[in-house]
Amino acid sequence: MSAESKSHKDDDQQLDLIAVGAHPDDVEIACGGTLARMVQQGYRVGIIDLTDGEPTPLSPGPEVRLQEAKQAAEVLGVHKRITMELPNRRLFDSFEARVALAKLFRQYRPKVVLGFGDKTPLASPDHYQAMLITDAAVFYSRLCKWPDHFGDVPPHIISRQLYFQLAFEPMHGVAACGHITTDISDTLQQKLESIRCYATQFPAEKNYVYDRVKAFAMHVGAGAGYAAGEIFYPTRSLGTPDLMQALFPIA
Repeated sequence: MSAESKSHKDDDQQLDLIAVGAHPDDVEIACGGTLARMVQQGYRVGIIDLTDGEPTPLSPGPEVRLQEAKQAAEVLGVHKRITMELPNRRLFDSFEARVALAKLFRQYRPKVVLGFGDKTPLASPDHYQAMLITDAAVFYSRLCKWPDHFGDVPPHIISRQLYFQLAFEPMHGVAACGHITTDISDTLQQKLESIRCYATQFPAEKNYVYDRVKAFAMHVGAGAGYAAGEIFYPTRSLGTPDLMQALFPIA
């Protein structure tokens, strides 16, 4: 079902958070700084790429792209990276794709899932399809009495789902649920280094990409009082039993 980079831990060990992208490099661009910071904080973090991202103009083949993804994951320190075998450029929300991703959620039992939260006009339509697949898989992960599709793998309820966005895309309008900014002041350089691993996607003539990613992170971070940040949109309103702790979290 998938080709995956080796974990330095047991293959089925639970992950605290999984970020889902349509292609290798999506997650790095959207939330690589947050993933690196969470690893530093002791959380177990994983990435799932729905496709291998191939073909692309400058890549000689999927083996090279998979190696780039492996190197990027190592830069961020994530514990698990899985590349599914859904088709690049022809990615569509389908029952089979939903079930395949939900199986991985059941296997790795994350508390939080991050993924695309909107269309990306003038960029790959795979991104929006990835959102639809991820939304459905989060729901399918919890369903019981479905042995034809999940066998004896028990259901798993994902407690929180957040949407991310690529640094190249316009800011979403702030929804009723608001948004969350994470502090990546200390991991911005890791984020940029992980993106640089994709030499086939960002050759020298695209060096402006790194300036855009950095500028976006600084802009987002400034709004929350950070040197750099990444922004997420909750799928439901978030609450807190301790207002002061929510307003003044311990770093």
